[in-house]
Amino acid sequence: MNKSNTKIGLGLAALGRPEYINIRDNESIDKSETAFKQNTFSVLDEAYKLGVRYFDTAPSYGKGEAFLQEWNDSKNHKDIVLGTKWGYTYVANWELGYDGKHEIKEHSLEKLLEQWKVSKALMPNLKYYQVHSATFESGILENKAVLNQLLEIKKATGLKIGITTSGPNQNEVIAAALKVSLDDEALFDSYQVTYNIFEQSTFSVLTEALQKGKKVIIKEALANGRVFKNEKFQHYSKEYKILEELSKKYDAGIDAIALRFVVDSLKPTYVLSGASNSIQLKQNLKVLDFRFSEHELNLLQTLNTSAKSYWEERSQLSWN
Repeated sequence: MNKSNTKIGLGLAALGRPEYINIRDNESIDKSETAFKQNTFSVLDEAYKLGVRYFDTAPSYGKGEAFLQEWNDSKNHKDIVLGTKWGYTYVANWELGYDGKHEIKEHSLEKLLEQWKVSKALMPNLKYYQVHSATFESGILENKAVLNQLLEIKKATGLKIGITTSGPNQNEVIAAALKVSLDDEALFDSYQVTYNIFEQSTFSVLTEALQKGKKVIIKEALANGRVFKNEKFQHYSKEYKILEELSKKYDAGIDAIALRFVVDSLKPTYVLSGASNSIQLKQNLKVLDFRFSEHELNLLQTLNTSAKSYWEERSQLSWN
């Protein structure tokens, strides 16, 4: 098996806002903005100390982008790589139990210009600028005004312009984005995609992207917590048994097993830890301590579910 050069990055989705899609209990923590900021800085410091160099955020991650900006300015690390996104606005305004959508999507030229004005302050460490959750419905892949503006940003800054995807048709969106070309040059350099033990539908198209020299960043490698044994998900009992056996064998948590699957099966550029505290981060980083045999990898590949059922199930998870 080829040795992977995949690096572990840290995503700030669960660090910058008090509620996020996850099935694990999040009730007992202090959800004040002050506490979240202290925790975020602590996790960022720990991540850096442990060798993590890629940090990924978005304006819709509550204060995630602002926290990363402040930390970045205060530390002045020269060797870190930052990624952010545009196209979603956080509207829950730190209201716990917010009744409604926590973030609103808008892939307009106005929204791009508004959010870029703020996000560009992350430079020079900012290297990835991504369309947040590109879909056919938002029209982003055919919006010439927006695409041309992204090309202008790319030419002026040297940033990698990317897309992130979610949903049952990630495959088709990535395939379409790979064909978007302006001035005889492919526009999109990076693809941030949900891929994990249960959702493997993008394997072929991501392999193609990697072969074309694109950067691939994997998010939600823990399936929003569904890789952990949970009595609400009895239909995964066979999967949980296999994951637990591997966890015992490698003396690593289920999280590290799930992350290692992504590293060994796909060999992406980065896999994001979504850790919300330093303990989780350290557990996630045990992913670097072992590798699966070919037999184990083949076994884990059989745990794939259909993209349709995976995303239907995800849409029913609550924010907590």
